[in-house]
Amino acid sequence: MNYNTCFHLLLALFIPCSGLCWGMTVRNLNSDQFALLEFKDRIAGPQNVLANNWTASTSVCNWIGVSCGILHKRVIALNLTSMNLRGSIPPHLGNLSFLLSLDLSRNHFYGHLPKELGQLHRLRILRLSYNRLNGEIPSWLGNLQGVRRLRMKNNNFIGTILETLVNMSNLQILNLGFNQLSGQIPSSIFNSTTLEVIGLFDNKLEGQIPTSIFNISSLKTINLFNNNLSGSLPNDMCQHLPKLEGLYLSWNELSGNIPFGMGKCNNLKNLLLSYNQFMGIIPRSIGNLTRLQELYLGFNNLEGQIPEEIGNLLGLEMLSIKAIKGLTGQIPSSIFNSTTLEEIGLFNNSLEGNLPPITNAPKLEILLLWGNKLSGNIPNSISNASMLKILSLSHNLFSGPIPKMLGSLKHLEVLKIFDNNLITGSATDHEWSFLSSLTNCRNLKAIGVSGNPLSGVLPTYIGNLSKSLQFFLAYNCELQGIIPMEIGNLTNLLVLELGHNKLSGFIPASIGGLRNLQGLDLSSNKLGGPIPESLCGLERLYEMHLGLNKLHGSIPSCLGNISALRYLWLDSNKLSSTIPSTLWSLKDILEIDLSSNRLHNSHAIDVGNFRSLLRLNLSRNLLMGDILSTFGGLQTLVSLDLSNNILHGHIPESFDGLISLEFLDLCNNNFSGVIPKSLEQLLYLKYFNVSFNRLEGEIPSKGCFSNFSSTSFMKNCALCGPPRLLVPPCKNDIHKNSQMIILHAFRYGLPTIGIVLVLIVLTIMYRRCQRSTTLPVKDDLLSLKTPRRISHAELSRATNGFEESNMLGSGSFGYVYKGRLSDGMEVAIKVFNLQTEGAFRSFDIECDAMRNIVHRNIVKVITCCSSVDFKALVLDYMSNGNLEKWLHSENCFLDIIQRVDIMIDVAVAIEHLHNGHPTPIIHCDIKPSNILLDEDMVAHVGDFGVAKLLGEGEVMKQTMTLATIGYMAPGEFFFIFV
Repeated sequence: MNYNTCFHLLLALFIPCSGLCWGMTVRNLNSDQFALLEFKDRIAGPQNVLANNWTASTSVCNWIGVSCGILHKRVIALNLTSMNLRGSIPPHLGNLSFLLSLDLSRNHFYGHLPKELGQLHRLRILRLSYNRLNGEIPSWLGNLQGVRRLRMKNNNFIGTILETLVNMSNLQILNLGFNQLSGQIPSSIFNSTTLEVIGLFDNKLEGQIPTSIFNISSLKTINLFNNNLSGSLPNDMCQHLPKLEGLYLSWNELSGNIPFGMGKCNNLKNLLLSYNQFMGIIPRSIGNLTRLQELYLGFNNLEGQIPEEIGNLLGLEMLSIKAIKGLTGQIPSSIFNSTTLEEIGLFNNSLEGNLPPITNAPKLEILLLWGNKLSGNIPNSISNASMLKILSLSHNLFSGPIPKMLGSLKHLEVLKIFDNNLITGSATDHEWSFLSSLTNCRNLKAIGVSGNPLSGVLPTYIGNLSKSLQFFLAYNCELQGIIPMEIGNLTNLLVLELGHNKLSGFIPASIGGLRNLQGLDLSSNKLGGPIPESLCGLERLYEMHLGLNKLHGSIPSCLGNISALRYLWLDSNKLSSTIPSTLWSLKDILEIDLSSNRLHNSHAIDVGNFRSLLRLNLSRNLLMGDILSTFGGLQTLVSLDLSNNILHGHIPESFDGLISLEFLDLCNNNFSGVIPKSLEQLLYLKYFNVSFNRLEGEIPSKGCFSNFSSTSFMKNCALCGPPRLLVPPCKNDIHKNSQMIILHAFRYGLPTIGIVLVLIVLTIMYRRCQRSTTLPVKDDLLSLKTPRRISHAELSRATNGFEESNMLGSGSFGYVYKGRLSDGMEVAIKVFNLQTEGAFRSFDIECDAMRNIVHRNIVKVITCCSSVDFKALVLDYMSNGNLEKWLHSENCFLDIIQRVDIMIDVAVAIEHLHNGHPTPIIHCDIKPSNILLDEDMVAHVGDFGVAKLLGEGEVMKQTMTLATIGYMAPGEFFFIFV
């Protein structure tokens, strides 16, 4: 056969075969096109991008997001990430049999994954993150054995992690984070030798971390952040993890010690172990992690000190060891060795000592050390952290002046140094001179210096601070003087807190120019004058605290125009106007307190407009009239106080609509009628007081009323109820005519009054007889009893370190605490403030006056504790407090018999002081607060701090003005004798 014949024969065979192949390629390409067109028809997207681009008239390989192979022209990649597509994933994508990469992340796909995707055997990359896919992780994923990167985080998958994932033997990245997966992590899925990233964070996984996870030598990242995992970490966990760069285990329930072997993870850059239950010390081996950039150990049960070796982490950028009360000792000076540090968070621990010098911190932006026991001065070297933006040293024991070097921190935005012992500067520095240096910080947004004994006055150059300043907090700083008008220059201020100081003068009208102000607190000062109407221009004001001042005049009616106002406190001033009706139009206000003023009303108070009111306090004013039924519509109201006014009429039945009410005080008014039984429906009512009114009828007994005592109902006209409420029992016949009522009054009332008078006379006679037979106690008998010895340490234990909750009261020379001695005896401990002038003399006087006195109506001194820097008297504890409380408190009441008894007790005590000893004792300060009542309501005279002891034969002594002065005629100031 010649050459031409062979050629024609081969040509005849090739042409049909090539045509067949070409036809198959076209058909396969058409099947890809059909699958994608079906996909397009089942989803929606903005601007119809796919609808306009994916058309049959153009090649599928030219479509947006579609890539085809060079050889077969088949679709090998579909990338539609971040196209805002919406819909369920149709099963037709399973027909793209040559697909290597599928990326549908960052869209709005929802529903279950179609099982047809399990047919994509060539798939290498599957990205479905940031969608709304739900259901369980499908088992068919195990069929995709060629997948190397599986990313399905930020969806709504539920159920457990299936063990079929073990078949994905080529997996390099497994990311199922931010779902709702539960159950335990199956250990079998970590048999892959190629796995580099494990991301199962932000799920509900529980149980222990499988040990197999620590045997994958290829691992670079383990992220199990925010689950419910428990157990401990193996000490040799880093033995087989030479490539590990990130270990994210925060927000779990892991316990045990931080492995000492952690230091062998030489390539570790990010170590996050916070918010667990780790115990023990911080291992020094952490100092071997020289590539570490982030270290988070906070919110654990660790103890001990921060190891000095932490200074070896020269590449550290973020250090967070916070909220560990067992973390003690000093901050190691080596901590500032790293010049790459950007943030240090060591707050809310028990660190102590001085803040080490900051030698070189060129990148440090955030330094958070609040809530420790750090002391000493704030070092001037703080200026070396030239990039510092946030500095928080609050709640420590820092002392000394606020350094002016803070002004060199040009980038400073937040300065928080409140609750320390800082001062402004020298004793002659009456102005806050440190503010002058802070005027250089032009990015400053917040200054917090509250709770420091700064004293002094606000300088006028406060107005030169940064225009970006949003928070100025100087609460409880012993500030004096006036508020400078220049404060109005801080036009971007959001919160101004100057409460609990000694400021005087007027509220400057310039504050009204702070248009962005949301919080204003000037409470507990000595500010006078009227409330400036310019404050009505604060349209964004959320809170206004002007209580406990000396403001007078009227409440500006324009305050009712501040629709953003949620809290209005004007209590304890001298305001004397009518309450403007505009206040009742503040529909969204939450709390109003106008108590303890001289306010009155021209018409009944209508609160029907309030939608969210929680607390309303109008007590101790001059309000008159009825309570409108609109009060019953305040379903969110928790506390209502209308006590100590002149209100009258009936308690509205509509009060049963106050379904959230916990506190209701209507005492000391002129309310009449009955207590509505419908109030029994108020399920949350815990305090109720209608005493000192003219109410009558039966006291409700069900619901919350079963918990109230007699003090809630005393001093009314004709209330009746059970004996425990100390009111007469209710009569069955409640329709008797007025003549019968008068007859009963004469029949029972007059004899009762007569009996009371007789009892009073008999009591007085008995007391006099008892006093006349009282024998003075001999001095030689007193010496038989040796006073008990007691130490400062025992007094400290008895009062829990002189804790404020145990304080009974305070006086001119010190404080009185309640304590319990080691033998269980309850005592009152009077601790003298030796910094107060006259305290030493007062202690000596009390000792001299009371050491030889034993009388049932004089407070007994058990012993004393005296040293150079501490002096205290240990006295009998009087469980019923002082007479002042019983005379002036709303919740205490003395009947006539008790009052007479107390008068006799005090008189007997004074008579004994004057005549019962060779050396007469003149108390010089008899007043209700110095009359103490024991558990039997027997009166005892106490507080001999200004008493006078007369010499032998001495009957008169001239003194200066003494102790507490009530009314005294002017002439008495010239001649005062005791």
